Amino acid sequence: MAECTHDCSSCGESCSERSADFDFKAAANPRSHVKKVIAVMSGKGGVGKSLVTASLAAACQKQGKQAAILDADITGPSIPKAFGIHDRAMGNDEGIFPVSTRTGIKLMSLNLLVENESDPVVWRGSLIAGTVKQFWTDVQWGDVDYMFVDMPPGTGDVPLTVFQSLPVDGIIIVTSPQELVSMIVEKAVKMAEMMNIPILGLVENYSYFQCPDCGKRHAIFGESHIDDIAELHALEVLARLPIDPALAAACDAGRAEEFSPNYLENVVKTL
Repeated sequence: MAECTHDCSSCGESCSERSADFDFKAAANPRSHVKKVIAVMSGKGGVGKSLVTASLAAACQKQGKQAAILDADITGPSIPKAFGIHDRAMGNDEGIFPVSTRTGIKLMSLNLLVENESDPVVWRGSLIAGTVKQFWTDVQWGDVDYMFVDMPPGTGDVPLTVFQSLPVDGIIIVTSPQELVSMIVEKAVKMAEMMNIPILGLVENYSYFQCPDCGKRHAIFGESHIDDIAELHALEVLARLPIDPALAAACDAGRAEEFSPNYLENVVKTL
């Protein structure tokens, strides 16, 4: 067992000092009123988790709900770029103000706090986890209908902190068609089960490419295994997202919220 830091909120060990009934949930900023918190996670990187998070928030905002994104991917924050946000977040004695996108989505990311957004974050896990927790406790989110938490890949310090410290209502797991991913997804599913947080369903990215000339769908990354994964864990497949170069270009240009069609509009209606 690793050396004890006496910070049970970022530790998965069961020891004599931990109380089974202790609630690690952190109080939100007094000026925050968040109705629902949904974590978007993946077992590995590069599956389009941030794209899914951005699309979910944009769909919510379009349907008249106030959306917010807490960017918990501290070492690889991409949410601000997807929305074309390069401003610095400001604050006062009562906390930090989130930055709003063109359509009013509220964002908080480490890239909004550092002097140079391209500087690497060379921090230990405990500091990264603490920063994510502060995004909940120190940011004045105001009234929010849906907060989406863009998680880093894997099942380490940050996911543990988010699940223990924030009132997460559900998890959406993002995957891709490769067979190897099924094992990675299973790890994420088991972590959610260990933390007693419901899994709302699976979103498969890179499912297919549809030829603009003939309309035929091609499985560029291989045939999908998402139905097998869903059946194995009694989960719902929420969406299968195509490889869409136009969507990738929109995110690169900071126009993620303006892209149409939003492939996750129907998913938001079920949340």
